[in-house]
Amino acid sequence: MTITHQVDDIKFKDNMLMLLVDGKSYSFELKKISAKLLEASDWQRNLYTISPSGYGIHWTMLDEDLSIDGLLKNVEE
Repeated sequence: MTITHQVDDIKFKDNMLMLLVDGKSYSFELKKISAKLLEASDWQRNLYTISPSGYGIHWTMLDEDLSIDGLLKNVEE
């Protein structure tokens, strides 16, 4: 299996998603990336799985998927 990304940490604070991907920290406003995560409870937000290849994150209870590449494509370096 080819590893796309190394996702080491996922946290939520207020209405932000914070990720540690490939050794770099990123923050995303939930209102810009996912209405489902924005409206979800803390409990629902924290029930996720990271794909083994690091391609994406899946929230089964919310039927929500986020691609790591999709998130990172809009990040300003």
